[in-house]
Amino acid sequence: MRKLIGISAPLIVTLTLAVGCSTGADEPVSLDDPEITYTNETEETDPSLSEAEEEGSEEDKDAEENKNTDEDEDADAEPTPDQDPEAQNLRQLYLFDSNGMVVPQTIELPKTDSTMKQSLEYLVADGPLQDVLPSGFRAVLPAGTTVDVNHLKEDKIAVANFSNEFEEYNVADEKGMFEAVTWTLTQFDDVDEVKIEVNGVELEQLPMSETPIVGNFSREDGINLDYSNVVDFTNSQDVTVYFLGSHENETYYVPVTRRVADADNEIATVVNELIDGPSLQMRTLLTEMNDDMMLLNDPEIKDGELVLDFNEAIQTMVGDQSYIEQSIIESIALSLTERNDVEKISILVNGKENVFSESGEAVETIQRPAHINKNPL
Repeated sequence: MRKLIGISAPLIVTLTLAVGCSTGADEPVSLDDPEITYTNETEETDPSLSEAEEEGSEEDKDAEENKNTDEDEDADAEPTPDQDPEAQNLRQLYLFDSNGMVVPQTIELPKTDSTMKQSLEYLVADGPLQDVLPSGFRAVLPAGTTVDVNHLKEDKIAVANFSNEFEEYNVADEKGMFEAVTWTLTQFDDVDEVKIEVNGVELEQLPMSETPIVGNFSREDGINLDYSNVVDFTNSQDVTVYFLGSHENETYYVPVTRRVADADNEIATVVNELIDGPSLQMRTLLTEMNDDMMLLNDPEIKDGELVLDFNEAIQTMVGDQSYIEQSIIESIALSLTERNDVEKISILVNGKENVFSESGEAVETIQRPAHINKNPL
């Protein structure tokens, strides 16, 4: 298992994390899309309208009032991701890094009314992504690929219909390409599953390997699969954890789905997988956790809050001062908030709350970052 030694904080902090007020963020991070208020313009009464005309138009007025009432009700409804202009700036695009891992990169995109379609268009090689492509990363879809997206909102399904160029990829990229499309689309709250078509015909198998496709794609299928230690597939389950990748002195977070033995406490299993670190199969990945780290109590969730009580090994000692590395805090937050029932996390050391980050500030409640691997704007 490869461990990361001596990475400085400026290289690690590639995303913004809400750690109470300890990370230096101006405002707490929220998982919800920004609120937007719609206003309806109503026509003013024409002063030249006669009293008789006003009386004769009562039915029209009633109809207009009913129309405005309907519009107000629609305006009060929460906007979908494709409608919310405040949420159209930053998108997570899942790209290949220099080691072929599928990695989220948060990139600012032009505002559009079709954010799902736009997100996939930015996955195409030699397309609009080229102008904003992070160093060490490459697009996942073949050059010349075009796409349309049909959002079946009630079913929470996004149907991605690609052109023929979609099938002209390197077989080594096949698994990752389908993972990237799936995870890019399922970043939207109204998408749980993805159906893929080519020229309007649903795919029944992966084009290159001819592996059968059973049902729709979802995050439950995993990403950057690591099944190297699986012995019994029947009595095991998938968990997704986040380690560090690196390119030219820059670090970023990489999701890895592992197959692990069934356990009574899945949260403890996830934490232990983080402590174990990347497997030999994932030898390009890194971690700042160490083998001496351990949970002192079984984690419990109450009202969406998870409390983790670690031993002192989670801390780094400098003189008489101790702190938790930022990458450890962020890997824990990303990995455990993959679960829908975990909204926020509190970290204790030996049962005490007096824990500090490497910035010297107290570590309070932490939440999932709004943006993963955010690129400078």
